[in-house]
Amino acid sequence: MSISVNYDYNGWVSAKYKLNYKYKGDIKMSYTKDMIIGEILKSNKDAEKVLMECGMHCLGCPSSQMESLEDACMVHGLKVEDVLAKLNQEV
Repeated sequence: MSISVNYDYNGWVSAKYKLNYKYKGDIKMSYTKDMIIGEILKSNKDAEKVLMECGMHCLGCPSSQMESLEDACMVHGLKVEDVLAKLNQEV
């Protein structure tokens, strides 16, 4: 069952992101283009590897804490759809 919640790495917060499973231990996030890079990195440690492979090598910069995935892709000349597909498949 899919439900929409804003998932903070430490627990549930409010409605926003789609999750594939109801219980925290089984959560598989569906990443979206409006998610903040910093939130993506906090949600799963493997996301950093995927983003780096896509060409985002400045994940520790201050902008990553405020910039959406869509904005970061635009700045790096990447197609957000391609990055999302890789994130949602591999992470």
